[in-house]
Amino acid sequence: MSILVFGSINMDLVARTPHLPAAGETILGTQFSTVPGGKGANQAVACARLGSATQMFGRVGADVFGAALLQALRADKVDVSAVTTTEGTSSGVAIIAVDDAGQNNIIVVSGANAAVDAADVQRLQAAAAGARVLLLQLEVPMQFVLAAARTARAAGLTVILDPAPAALLPTDLYPLIDILTPNEVEARMLVGFDLDAPPAIERAARQLCDRGVGRVVIKLGERGAYFVDGTNSGYSPAFKVSAIDTVAAGDAFNGALAAALAAGQPFATALRWASAAGALCTTKRGAQDAMPDRAAVEQLMRQQPAAAA
Repeated sequence: MSILVFGSINMDLVARTPHLPAAGETILGTQFSTVPGGKGANQAVACARLGSATQMFGRVGADVFGAALLQALRADKVDVSAVTTTEGTSSGVAIIAVDDAGQNNIIVVSGANAAVDAADVQRLQAAAAGARVLLLQLEVPMQFVLAAARTARAAGLTVILDPAPAALLPTDLYPLIDILTPNEVEARMLVGFDLDAPPAIERAARQLCDRGVGRVVIKLGERGAYFVDGTNSGYSPAFKVSAIDTVAAGDAFNGALAAALAAGQPFATALRWASAAGALCTTKRGAQDAMPDRAAVEQLMRQQPAAAA
């Protein structure tokens, strides 16, 4: 496999309602859907739709959601042979209420994602020899994110970490990361100050590089992305699209970055792929359903060549 993804697999349970309930209030919703999600699975689908051979490492529960989540990944040609079905726990779920104004509240139950352990890292190690890139996020236990990064670095893979949800990282994880891709909220968590102006953004990126990261890419939404690799730095402008849902844009960005690097593209080109995929993802609702394919990414890049870094 070109890309290995070690991370979370969730089912999103989405209820739409005129307004969000107050404490103790029962209200009638207007629509309900189950949507495959989880940052790990989302990024695996993003990679696969861009043409990369992709293998997922993680866990689901022995329940109907687990079976559906595996089927969804298979439908997008993600290899799930290393995904473990864990007895005695549910699959990870996110229970989401969305009101007519677009506001939401979310309850995440980690379920089987919290059961990821050293056995999953061993499965990753067995597959690492044939891979080029490892994608990581922070929805499985941190100690095994660290172990997976250490395993991938020893095997010579490019390690990309999306530090989401926002959390502090162990100091010994930073030197294992080739590319760190926080958004502004996550970067603020890591450095301890607001990224409220370009000098602060640059300062944050360089501070993270100083901790041992090879490259830092701070995702700035419609303002593009700022990157630092120790010697070079600059902005990669965003692509202009009509956005309707930004929920999985970061996952599309990371998946496309990994796919381009696994295909041997230089970093500047990979960053354009990532920006284009992230932008396209915002033009559709949902997470995995919104991940673009390679033809769409390449078309947008042709249409907006000025977006090159």
